[in-house]
Amino acid sequence: MECLIRINKLLENIGPVILMSLKVSMSSALIASAAGISLGVPVALKNFTLKRHIIRVSDTLMSMPPVLMGLLVYLLLSRSGPLGELRLLFTPTAMIIAQSLLIFPIVFGLTVSYFSKSAAEIRKICLALGAENKDIYITIIKEGKGYILSLIALAFGRAISEVGAVMMVGGNIKGYTRVMTTYIALETGKGKFGDAIIIGIVLLSISFLINYLLNKIKEDNEL
Repeated sequence: MECLIRINKLLENIGPVILMSLKVSMSSALIASAAGISLGVPVALKNFTLKRHIIRVSDTLMSMPPVLMGLLVYLLLSRSGPLGELRLLFTPTAMIIAQSLLIFPIVFGLTVSYFSKSAAEIRKICLALGAENKDIYITIIKEGKGYILSLIALAFGRAISEVGAVMMVGGNIKGYTRVMTTYIALETGKGKFGDAIIIGIVLLSISFLINYLLNKIKEDNEL
């Protein structure tokens, strides 16, 4: 009986945490992936003056410490910051912004690197056939959809495993901005290793399931 009561209590505690983690991580991954791929493909295909500098900045931002990004977003959204009037600090929206900014350079950089090599031949064929720029982009994205799905899986994995930035801009507020990673950090700090291990297993299981589904879709599309 006591065991069932404890399980019910644990489910009540971690249910909202799991849902918030999925909401924030999926939103961040989709936003960063859409922006990174949409901007990465044109940069990969075109040659212009600032291209090399843009790639260097992107490569640098790929290794930005999450706590630094959290600090920048915190300053941006704080009351004295330029976006303070929006009152987004310590909200799920602030967490999504921080995670999206962290993930974007990774998706953008990998998109440019991949399509710079793989899309060159496709572009030549499309131009020889008289295709317009719009049709060329659509064809290249279709041909690279397997890699794009891998990028989305990578973006989700990066988002759902984030701790530092979401802790700073979300505040780890119970029932509002608490996610699985901040829950694990909190419970570990309190010495409640059992609860931390349980939520860690849930986190790992969700990550595995999402990656499995995306890779399954990728394999089906390649058949």
